[in-house]
Amino acid sequence: MQFDPKELSEKDVYKLLIGSVVPRPIAWVSTISIEGVVNLAPFSFFNVASRNPPMLCISIGPGVGEREGTEKDTLVNIRNQKEFVINVVPSSLGNEMQKTSENLPSDVDEFEAAGLTTLDSTIVKPKRVKEAPIQMECQLEQVIQLGSDHLVIGRMVRYHINDDYYLGNYKVDLEKLQPLGRFAGNYSESTKFFSLPR
Repeated sequence: MQFDPKELSEKDVYKLLIGSVVPRPIAWVSTISIEGVVNLAPFSFFNVASRNPPMLCISIGPGVGEREGTEKDTLVNIRNQKEFVINVVPSSLGNEMQKTSENLPSDVDEFEAAGLTTLDSTIVKPKRVKEAPIQMECQLEQVIQLGSDHLVIGRMVRYHINDDYYLGNYKVDLEKLQPLGRFAGNYSESTKFFSLPR
């Protein structure tokens, strides 16, 4: 079986991609608007873009549902403020993360809606998620439009990790973190780790 993406609808191509590129890490992105309204939303098109300098990238698609055809608040805020924070989602915060993925009005504080605590950042204006074990402060490097989506590349300028999740020697305790991953329509939690060859 093979498919020519040019002969498929955008939705069908999307379904093939998100069912094949798995599991995807989730960037829980916090931003702040010009008016000072904090925003928090998850994105599973997320990865490391560069190690030196340290850069992270997220892909932000257009609004959906009632906001179809508009830009998401996260993208608008990043463009305006040139800053954002990527919080890492452990499986224990899955319900709170899901709440922040809802299509809420721009003036709604997702931290409050999800029962989360804001934490001041060290360098950037956007707040961190206090409950998230890892938070990375980023300054915008560039936004690249890719069709209907926008690839946001940010330079990591400060890294925060809860002491309980730090093993020393710059290693993260992944068994304790149990990072949440995204599949096609579902989620996964990383709980078993092994080396190869077995």
